[in-house]
Amino acid sequence: KPGEQKHSKEPSSLQCMHLAVVACGDRLEETLIMLKSAVLFSSRRLCFHIFAEDSLKPEFEKKLKEWPSSYTKKFEYNIYPITFSVGNAQEWKKLFKPCAAQRLFLPVILKDVDSLLYVDTDVLFLRPIDDIWHILKEFNSTQLAAMAPEHEIPKIGWYSRFARHPYYGTTGVNSGVMLMNLTRIRNTQFKNSMIPSGLTWEEMLYPLYQKYKNYITWGDQDLLNIIFYFNP
Repeated sequence: KPGEQKHSKEPSSLQCMHLAVVACGDRLEETLIMLKSAVLFSSRRLCFHIFAEDSLKPEFEKKLKEWPSSYTKKFEYNIYPITFSVGNAQEWKKLFKPCAAQRLFLPVILKDVDSLLYVDTDVLFLRPIDDIWHILKEFNSTQLAAMAPEHEIPKIGWYSRFARHPYYGTTGVNSGVMLMNLTRIRNTQFKNSMIPSGLTWEEMLYPLYQKYKNYITWGDQDLLNIIFYFNP
C-alpha cells in the first residue's frame, strides 16, 4: 500500500522500477511534479524512495494521497529521514545544496534494493522511465553506475577548465540523473588516492571528502567524479 514501510525484499519489489529523490527546504512542489511526470508516462510499477526532512514527510503523504486512484495504484512509496552513516551529519547536509549528499549514501541505506534511478528534484520525465531503466540490463560485468557527461565540449566544460581535483573522462560526469546498481556498489572494493588497497563505498566517502573538501565546488557530484576517476 502507498506509504507502507517495507523491511524485506519481496517479489513485487523486484518487478518495481526504483526511483530515488532527495527533497529538502522548499523542494516539495518541485519533487511532486517530478514524481507525477514519472507516474504519467511509465508502464511498469514504480517504487519511490523519497528522502526528506521531517517537516516535509506529512506534506508528501498528504499530497500523494490526494492523487486519483488510477495513478496511486501504479506506485508504492517509502519516505525516509535524512541520514548520513559516516562522518559529520551537519557537514554532509550543508555540502553544496541542502541534503544533496544524501544520494552518496543510497547504497548503505537501501540495503534491500538491487538497482535504482536517482534523479534531482528539478527533473521532468517526458517519456517512460522504462526507457532509461532498460539501460541497467546493458551494463557489462564491471559497470555499476551510469551518468551523462557534464559537458559536450571539453574546451568549454567546467571541469576541464576549472577543476582542482581529479574527474572522470574529459568533461566529468553530471550526477543529476544517475542509474545505480546498488548491489555492485556495496560489493566493490574501490581504488582510491588514500591507501593502496581498495575501500568499500561506505569506508571511502568521509576520508575522500576530508581530503578534497577544500577543492570541491559542486559537492557530492565532485566526489562522484573523483571516485570514478580512480575507478573508470
